[in-house]
Amino acid sequence: MKINGSCHCGFITVEGDADPEQVSICHCTDCQTRTGSAFGVIVPIPGNTFKMKGQPTTYLKTTAESGNPRLQAFCPKCGSSIYSTTPGEGQQAENAALCLGEHRRRYPLSCRRSFPG
Repeated sequence: MKINGSCHCGFITVEGDADPEQVSICHCTDCQTRTGSAFGVIVPIPGNTFKMKGQPTTYLKTTAESGNPRLQAFCPKCGSSIYSTTPGEGQQAENAALCLGEHRRRYPLSCRRSFPG
């Protein structure tokens, strides 16, 4: 399904294709810290469908709870989390894990999977 959305202030906009069956809830401490909640809702978007307007600020989380490095992107104006991805060459060709709060069509994206963290 086509999705689109923006950060809280509208500086960053995103769009892409999402499979509602792939939406997941993650309970790792990184997602808890990022959201200020007990979990984060993750919507995987294939890099070949991911489009973004605006330039996010990024930082490399060198060792996420999974043990893997993760590139985190957020809005430089309002601080909303936008996505995380595996760092390296061709990031747009990989999957981006968008945060559910950035999507305008939240309700059709039901969560089927949960990660214990």
